[in-house]
This record gives sequence, structure tokens and C-alpha cells, in this order.
Amino acid sequence: FDGMWKVAMSEEVGKALQSVVERVNQAAARRPKTLPAVPPRLVAVSKTKPPEMVLEAYRQGQRNFGENYVNELVDKASDPLILEACPEIKWHFIGHLQKNNVNKLLGVPNLFLVETVDSVKLADKVNSSWQRLRGASTQRLKVMVQINTSGEQSKHGLPPEETVNTVKHIVSQCTALHFSGLMTIGHYGYDLSLGPNPDFQMLLSRRQEVCDSLKLPLDEVELSMGMSTDFEHAIEVGATNVRVGSIIFGNREYPNSAANTPTPSPEKTSKVVSEEAAKKMQHLTVSEH
Repeated sequence: FDGMWKVAMSEEVGKALQSVVERVNQAAARRPKTLPAVPPRLVAVSKTKPPEMVLEAYRQGQRNFGENYVNELVDKASDPLILEACPEIKWHFIGHLQKNNVNKLLGVPNLFLVETVDSVKLADKVNSSWQRLRGASTQRLKVMVQINTSGEQSKHGLPPEETVNTVKHIVSQCTALHFSGLMTIGHYGYDLSLGPNPDFQMLLSRRQEVCDSLKLPLDEVELSMGMSTDFEHAIEVGATNVRVGSIIFGNREYPNSAANTPTPSPEKTSKVVSEEAAKKMQHLTVSEH
């Protein structure tokens, strides 16, 4: 990376990050007082971005970063640059997790939260791996249960009606795990002029159910929902964790794709990028826009 590019990049990332942080805080201030007053956590999605950009955001005060693919997270989290310069980094895994990748994922330094546990079987595997890898003395690993709120075949996540039983299982049987909350990806490109996003409303009602049946306080069960296009709405209705990539780091570069030709509006570009990506990577999960 040459010097000039670095300077330009650091200014860009810094400005973009500050603007997103401001928007997060303003959205939190607009939340109705009936919602738990939990300051929302901004997860900067660094998927496809180089370690230098992570470092830049870290220098600007960002601590939570999200990755979608296990191998990319392993490489980035173990990068000497990150290990040395970002001791307080908190990695979130936000992609689809296959059972055969669990051990690899749990070896990641500074792994903070696995947001995508979507079955009892996967929870059991993560639980036993964490016990084996980290020994009995360690703190529990934070996990979220991913719910498929939109009912799309292409989306991973638990059917909503299985939420309570799955959370019960984690809380009672998975002693190495700490149940942190619920996560959804939701339908991409929902038009907010039609009213509140039904996927977010569904996650809210499932949280209520979980809290009622397990006697948990609402403010101890987080809601991870909302991305670049709709994180403000998500926070206004109760998100405590939002996953924002393209508007912090710029649009993702997919080699030789039409998505690399600039278009005027950021919304439009991220839509084009995600559609391109979806076509190219149908066998993978493209869940973060």
C-alpha cells in the first residue's frame, strides 16, 4: 500500500465512520422510552476489506468488526498488523456457520460474539468445541440465535417458531455459551414507506416470547438487526447491534464485475454489488449488504 493511498483511505474511512456513529446515536435518541435504553453497538463489517482498513477504523475508535467467512476472519484476526496494533478488537462472526468450520472459527484470537447459531445441533457443537479449546476456566462464549424472519429459502436461520426451545436449550444445556440475543438478516431492500419492517417486528416479538418464558429481563436479550440501508430504522425500533459495511469502508470490489463501475447513489451501488455478488456466489451465503 503506498503512502498517498493510505492517507486518502484513512481520511475516507475516518469521515465515513464518524458519520455512521453520529447517525447511530441520533437514531438511538429517537427510540421510544418504552424500549430498553441500551446504547447500540456498531459492528463494522470488514468482509473483503484489507487489514489496513480495519486498523484505520480501529484508530478512529471502532472496536467491533464483523466477518462473514471463517477463513477470511481467521486470516484477518491473525494478521500481525491487527494482533499488534488492535489489542482490544472484538470480532463478530456474522455469516453462515457450518459444523465442520466450528473449531477453526473458535480458534480466532479476540473472537467476541458468534451471531449465527441457527440450530440446537450447531449450538451443541460450538459448546463442546469451546469447552475443549479453551478449557474449563475460561469465560463463556457469547452467541446469538439467528432467526429466518423473512421465510426466504435462500436465507439461513431458525424457523421463528423454534426460537424459544432453541434458546431454552442453550441456556440450560450449553454451559460454555452465554446466550446474548437474537439476530436476523431479514428481507433485503424492504420499502420503509410501507411501515415498520415486519422482519424486525417479528424479531421483537420473538424476544418478548423468549423473555416471558425464560423469565429474562428484556435489556439482557440483544437484537442484532439492521444493515447499511436500514440501520437507523432498526435502532429506532429496538436494535442493540447493527452491522454496517459499505457505508464505512466503501463498496466491495468483486473482480471483473459490473458492480465496479461507479453509479451515483450509494444505495444503488450497494444494491448492484449485492445482486452481482449473489449471482456470482449463489453457493455461498451473501448475507451482508
